[in-house]
Amino acid sequence: MNLPLQPILASLRHHRLTTALLMLQVALTCAIVCNVAFMIVTRWGEVRIDSGIDETSLSMLESQGVKADATPWIHHAEDLTALRGIPGVTAAVAVDTLPLGGSESSTGACASSEAMEAAIKANSIDGQSACAEFATLAGSPGELAALGLKLIAGRDFLPDDYKTGDISAAIISRELAERLYPGAQALGKSLYNGSDTPVRIVGIVDTLLRPYLRDAGINQFTMLWPQLPNDNSVTYLLRSAPRDSERVLKAAVAVLNKVNPQRIIPAKRVRTYTQMRDSYFQRDTTMIGLLLASALGLFFVTALGIAGLANFWVQQRTRQIGIRRAIGATRGDILRYFQTENFLIVSGGTVLGMLLASALNLLLMTHYELPRLPLYYLPIGALILWGLGQLAVLGPALRAAAVPPVVATRSV
Repeated sequence: MNLPLQPILASLRHHRLTTALLMLQVALTCAIVCNVAFMIVTRWGEVRIDSGIDETSLSMLESQGVKADATPWIHHAEDLTALRGIPGVTAAVAVDTLPLGGSESSTGACASSEAMEAAIKANSIDGQSACAEFATLAGSPGELAALGLKLIAGRDFLPDDYKTGDISAAIISRELAERLYPGAQALGKSLYNGSDTPVRIVGIVDTLLRPYLRDAGINQFTMLWPQLPNDNSVTYLLRSAPRDSERVLKAAVAVLNKVNPQRIIPAKRVRTYTQMRDSYFQRDTTMIGLLLASALGLFFVTALGIAGLANFWVQQRTRQIGIRRAIGATRGDILRYFQTENFLIVSGGTVLGMLLASALNLLLMTHYELPRLPLYYLPIGALILWGLGQLAVLGPALRAAAVPPVVATRSV
């Protein structure tokens, strides 16, 4: 038996208000879920961003001296010697900050003295084609190996490169090299930051994330700075096998307190790199959980609405179903009738929902700096809602198809 659309459309016109409300519910679900899914994917991409370092092998602790000292680096060097003696520690260095460490020092530089002069005159690095603002990560000898960074060009720092004052050598990230020297080799070139001595690029690493994330385009604008930590407080970075991290940290606290009992080692600053990273993204992971719960809640409410309306219509149409069965309609025909009816309602709702999704995204872009919603999210959202609608209506449709013609024709 054929399934003409005219009776279905006539039935929907007869229930205009109910149909319109369900279509509106589907439309709002489509609009909100498409944008929520995009926000979840965007946040998840940030949470899973590659820092460029060997995260699972790293742990750290912060040491704060009680008294000011004119030569703190001497004490830092003594601490590092003691830390390297801990069984299982393969590297120990002093650093000022780390990728995703939260605390960031940044500076600006240009690829030529002429570009720097133009930036000085404009009183800004922004907008200068051969200039960039980037984060600097300072550390003691061995930092490159301790972080697990691999050079794609050039060399590591030499002992003479490390100083407590102005430096003349640097290792930069690949993305920063491409920004400063597009289409050209950056290795061996000099950076100009307004000081009397240019900084020579001696090495390039593939990926190195900033301590504090900003826009996606500049999150990997970073430079390793061979400047010896010379403050009274310092962070010690330890490299060991992941299974030894907790033991190494406990031993490190004991060793440092033995070297200098007067120091302060905050308990919250004794942690693995993985713990620090999780802390940095805690708000993002919480937000992802809330957004995911809200999307699932909307799907659940929409499914309940579709199933509830289908059940209501099955009860109302018992006599109509019986008549159709009596004149030759099979169970499959009845099942397809309700599925087609649901498909038309959901289709109308998703078309409206895709328009609302685009409008909502424009609103979020204007007020919350959310990126533009990729268009492929719209048909994916529509397909999910079509599938959800078919599943939700399946139970009531099967019950309708199971009604015997004799029982149906006897009902009032």
